[in-house]
Amino acid sequence: MGGSSVKIGKRTFLSAVIILGCLIIAAGVLTYLIPAGEFQREFVDGREIVVPGTFKYVEAPGYPVWRWFTAPFEVLWGPDSMMVISIILFILIIGGSFAVLDRTGVLAAGIKKMVAAVGGRKYLLLCLITLFFMLFGSLLGILEEIVPLVPLAVALAWSLGWDSLTGLGMSLLATAFGFSAAISNPFTIGVAQRIAGLPPFSGAGYRAAAFFLVYTVLVVFLLVHAKRVEKNPRASLVWQEDAVARGGDAAAELEQVSVKRGPLLWFAGALLAVLGTIICASLIPGLSDYTMPLVALLFLAGGLGAGLLAGQGLGVWRAFGRGVLGILPGVLLIMMAMSVKFIISQGGIMDTVLFYAANAISRTSAAGASLLTYAVVLVLNFFIGSATAKAFLVMPLITPLADLVGITRQVAVLAFAFGDGFSNVLYPTNPILLIALGLTVVSYPKWFRWVIGLQLGVLALTVLLLLAAVAINLGPF
Repeated sequence: MGGSSVKIGKRTFLSAVIILGCLIIAAGVLTYLIPAGEFQREFVDGREIVVPGTFKYVEAPGYPVWRWFTAPFEVLWGPDSMMVISIILFILIIGGSFAVLDRTGVLAAGIKKMVAAVGGRKYLLLCLITLFFMLFGSLLGILEEIVPLVPLAVALAWSLGWDSLTGLGMSLLATAFGFSAAISNPFTIGVAQRIAGLPPFSGAGYRAAAFFLVYTVLVVFLLVHAKRVEKNPRASLVWQEDAVARGGDAAAELEQVSVKRGPLLWFAGALLAVLGTIICASLIPGLSDYTMPLVALLFLAGGLGAGLLAGQGLGVWRAFGRGVLGILPGVLLIMMAMSVKFIISQGGIMDTVLFYAANAISRTSAAGASLLTYAVVLVLNFFIGSATAKAFLVMPLITPLADLVGITRQVAVLAFAFGDGFSNVLYPTNPILLIALGLTVVSYPKWFRWVIGLQLGVLALTVLLLLAAVAINLGPF
């Protein structure tokens, strides 16, 4: 079954390169239009945090134009180098492992068993899978670690008569929406509430209601899309790409799949170990920094072990090499995506933008301040993917402003959470989105066309939820 083959197509690659190239140039231009400035910083609990009231303009560092184009390579030894290198190694290992699973038929056999188990209740399965991924994001703060599960969700969607977009919606989209509609996400709610001095995970009841509303919107969107594609496959934006990738009828191919029990059990065990690692990482302090490499190693062991147990011999290593080569163009895309933030930081304008935003928030009403906070985090999320990094950058400034303009700190935290997550699967500067799309046949332009209506709908919903929180004085304070 072709579903697990991971290869970035030429059209997908070129469209992403053009988009990211334009964003790199735009970021470079901004360094000449916005004056440089900086806040003082101090270390609290081992984390660097902004000190409110310490902003000052500084001499521009003189970031030259030619460095705009070397920035994608400079990120490999810049401040975020370890994160960039970890992500690159992660996608190469995942790409190779899925190529092995594809060659051995293990993935197709697993999907066959899942399809047989659900029988005719496939819409219920869609709802449950979406809920599963949303809860991962909302309760545990999981996002990057679910990327290896995206091809599984896509292959399952194919086998049920749907398209790649449905599979991405059930997995990637659901996780990101859960991450933002957070009930107890330790990386957004946990960190932001700690900085704001709020009781840990207070206000969970209101956030749970928000989670349910967002889940309902997402499930209805996915069900309508899945039924439309089921009725007319050509209604899908990616029907041509799906047809080429599958190379035939997915259901018929599943019927022909026959794999020994050993390789299937081995991979199932590796998959359970991945889920266990993700859960443990959210509960054990310090382990979260190692989640991505652990997940990659477990998938590597699962893929290679299944291939060797299936008797593929040297074919396992050839398949792994082809998988790595197929996903290799994604490395450049990740480097380009990360370089947008790098240029803004090197140009010395990140703190200036934050200073302007804080001034605007301090001069508005309570409702306006909550919406401006939401907007500021939405803008910062374009440049800074890490939720924790944004919390330490924004919350020390937002917290005293919340007291000043008359909104509760809980509302400020809610605005931060809403601003941080939904756009993770919209902005092309987010490497996780590019990785996930690279593991499928979906190009960024087609992905954008598919999700933009949903994103605008959720934006309207969360604005109403935020205004309601201001109206009821969501607390405790």
